[in-house]
This record gives sequence, structure tokens and C-alpha cells, in this order.
Amino acid sequence: MGPQGREEHGRSALTKPVHPGERDRVVLVTGAAGGLGRALVESFQSAGWRVYAGCRAHATAEWPPGVARIDLDVTDGDASIAAAARIEAEAGRIDCLVNNAGVAVDGLVGRLDHADWERTMAGNLDGTFRTIRAFLPLFLRHRDGHIVNISSHAAHGAAGQAAYAAAKAALIGMSQSLAREMGGRNLRVNAVLPGVMPTGMTAELPAERLAAFAAANALRRLNDPAEAARFVVHLASMRNVSGQVFHLDSRPTRWA
Repeated sequence: MGPQGREEHGRSALTKPVHPGERDRVVLVTGAAGGLGRALVESFQSAGWRVYAGCRAHATAEWPPGVARIDLDVTDGDASIAAAARIEAEAGRIDCLVNNAGVAVDGLVGRLDHADWERTMAGNLDGTFRTIRAFLPLFLRHRDGHIVNISSHAAHGAAGQAAYAAAKAALIGMSQSLAREMGGRNLRVNAVLPGVMPTGMTAELPAERLAAFAAANALRRLNDPAEAARFVVHLASMRNVSGQVFHLDSRPTRWA
């Protein structure tokens, strides 16, 4: 092989993405102390991933052996930067970021306090933006990875959920924009709408409202956090899917 051939071979060896499965895959799940968050942590670990569970400092949660907890309030930009630095120092890379952290504050627009609007945006949209920004350099250095943003069927709009709907709809737009921006760097970005599930976020809803959610579902039932988590783990291993919106709870929708 001549000098030019060696040079070209060296460049390809340096820039060729490493396929998942050829090394320990690393994932950070934000909002890990919630119902879906815990299911995500357990599913990723069962699939052999090295898992970092991001949750607020006051969250009380016990994790399976091998899961690393990170105190991470996504509304704090410095906390996201610190989380990225720690994962880089300990694992050397990140293969998947699941932006699951969120907060729901319901209220009719005419009665919704502006502070509640801002809290909803901070917890769902701004926090996801901050976390992505903190981890982008680590993704781009390795020219590989997957970002999964957890959105919601509420993005379609529902009375009393204007703030939450606005934040979750914006997440879908941000996901598709970022997919276009980062596709050339081999970074996949998708949005997942897991549906209504029996989690802490729905625990205080009246039984009749939960029944109405189930009735709107083609299968006449609520979704299961463990099944939604298994889907996300499978999606994270796919290399040719990006810029998509996945709806998991069987309510027919234009975004399916």
C-alpha cells in the first residue's frame, strides 16, 4: 500500500463509526425516579447497557446493582454540564440520551398562573434543550449515538393542558430539527409518545378520566411502562431511523 493509500486508510479508520454491540453501550435516563424512568433504567440494564440514572437530589430511589445515580435537575444548566463531564470521565462516551424528565401542570389558559407556565416549559422543554446541549460535544466526538425525547399525546392539545401540550409539541419539532442538523454526524434523534400509563403523573387522576383515556384507545386499555421502555431500548439500538415520532398507546393520530 502506497503512502496515499495508507493515509486514506488511516482517515477511514478514524472516522468510521463504531457500531453498538462492539463495546459497552452507555445510556443516561433523565427523570429516572418516575414510573417510566424506572422502567427505562431496568430495561436498558437488562439489555446489557451501562446505565446512568439521572434524578433530582431529593428523589429517593434504589437502583439495581451496577446502575449509577446522577443527581440531575434538568432545569439547572450547570447540573447537565456536570453530568456530561462525569459520564465522559467515567465511561468515555455516551451512546444514548433519553430525555424523560418532565412535569405536568394543568389549568385552563384563563386561570393558569404564569409561574406554572414557566415551570412547565422549564421542566419539559428548556430542560431537554439544556441536557442535549451539554451532551452534544460528547456525541459528536464519537460520531455516533441516539437521542430519544419523551413527548406526549397531549401535544395534540387538550382542554386544561395548554402549557403541557405546548411544551410536548415543541419537543417533537425540536427532535425533527435536530435530526436534520445532526444526521450527517451519525446522531439519530427521535421522539416517543408513550401514552397514558399508571405512573406517578397519573396517580391522582380521577378513575373516570382514566377510564376515558382507556376508552379512546383502540385496545381499550392504558399502556404499560415496561412495554414502552422495551420499545425505547430497541429504538436506541437502531442505526437507520431518525427524525421520527413514535406513538405507543394505540390512539389513532396524524402523528402516528
